[in-house]
Amino acid sequence: DRPQRGRYRQFTQCDIDILGDPSNLAEIELILATTTTLGRLGFAGFEIRINERRILKAMAAYAGFAGEAFEDVFISLDKMDKIGLDGVRQELLEHGYASEAVEKYLALFALKNEAENGSSLQGLSKLSEALGDYLPAEVSENMMEIAAAVDAAKEADFSLVFDPTLVRGMSYYTGTIFEVAIPEFGGSCGGGGRYDEMVGRFAWRSVPACGFSIGFERIILLLMESGFEVPGSKEKTAFLIEKGYPSDRLAKVFQMAGEERKKGNPVLVVRMNKNKKFQKEQLQQEGYATFREFFNQ
Repeated sequence: DRPQRGRYRQFTQCDIDILGDPSNLAEIELILATTTTLGRLGFAGFEIRINERRILKAMAAYAGFAGEAFEDVFISLDKMDKIGLDGVRQELLEHGYASEAVEKYLALFALKNEAENGSSLQGLSKLSEALGDYLPAEVSENMMEIAAAVDAAKEADFSLVFDPTLVRGMSYYTGTIFEVAIPEFGGSCGGGGRYDEMVGRFAWRSVPACGFSIGFERIILLLMESGFEVPGSKEKTAFLIEKGYPSDRLAKVFQMAGEERKKGNPVLVVRMNKNKKFQKEQLQQEGYATFREFFNQ
């Protein structure tokens, strides 16, 4: 097996989760925290694709699919970026779904291209209007509120884009879902969403939850390809204090250490061993290159 670029047999996620907040404030905070981090790493012009599981279900119900078929329909929809609209149509028909339902369903995705005066969630109001009572008004209002807050407070250069084809494969998502799409990678570099019912299965009570994860290896891959250099670490200093050092002068040592730490310089304050040479050798192996010694005299 030869995994394609950016795919690994194992991977690390840099994850942020907010538990206990049922409101969209959690989504806003997570999107801003994640995009600010990416911006500070030098990424610009990327997209945060956003959708809602309740929108996905409303679209499927409107088209005439039975509730028990939703997840199967979403699996096909999730391949839209790879096989296109015609590929999704063919797969749904092969699964035995009525052509009327399939065509009615796929016609909804054309509404995504309807302009909405520069709104971050282009096409959402048109889609909401078409779905009517199948989609509670609060869902689109919730999405619009997230978009307005993110656009007003964002620090990084990115676009928040409504994508009704976004599924996020995991059925445990219950509300908002989102992904990071970076042009240089050509795919998702992170994602997440609201999963209100999952934590409660283990806590035996309702626990609202929402999270956002960045794919560590994919971000590092893009940084390395762009010539990014890991900043050098600050020189580590060890303050060695002789046993019996006067207590009235000890406070001064900690003040000095505090001043260095404020500058971002790592400082270790430690008692001096009898075998000072061996102690220094051990500290050097831990990265300490500079030593300051404080004697009783």
